[in-house]
Amino acid sequence: MSDLPAEQTWMVLVELLTDLRKKNVEISPAITEDIRMAKTTINFYKVNPTDPERIKEVGRINNFLTSLQETLMGLAEAQGKDYIDQWIEKLKRASRGETVYETHDKPSKFVVGAPSGFSMVRITFKKPQSEDRVQEIAEYHNVIIEFETDEIVVIYGDKENIQHSLKEMAPLFSE
Repeated sequence: MSDLPAEQTWMVLVELLTDLRKKNVEISPAITEDIRMAKTTINFYKVNPTDPERIKEVGRINNFLTSLQETLMGLAEAQGKDYIDQWIEKLKRASRGETVYETHDKPSKFVVGAPSGFSMVRITFKKPQSEDRVQEIAEYHNVIIEFETDEIVVIYGDKENIQHSLKEMAPLFSE
């Protein structure tokens, strides 16, 4: 499904929130919770926008986004007029239905056939990884790996072994 203007507005607000945090602006935990609730409500609506029960959520989504926008823009005022204008422009574009930020909706994949009694984690690397490098780490830490793609790996094993293998793989995440 294509992005909804509300979803693009949400993404702009998340970026604004992130930028304000980088500027050491104190953000209330209530704002973060409202951001989460807005996204949850948007996702609930997107499942079936024609369902009368879900249509009722449009007003709730708008209320969340309006409240968040007012609060975050109020916090942003201290950063100056140019800063505010930059975010107002992004919010206007989002409200017109323009794509401000690309989304990469990937459906959730349930892993079938995970060994009984094992923990499991799926990791996504930024770039394709050498199977040999990852396999060597997996063997050392006694975990099972399965490459779904060159960038996505599923690791099975004891929770502690998975944690140790992930620590050793940490440098691969930034490559």
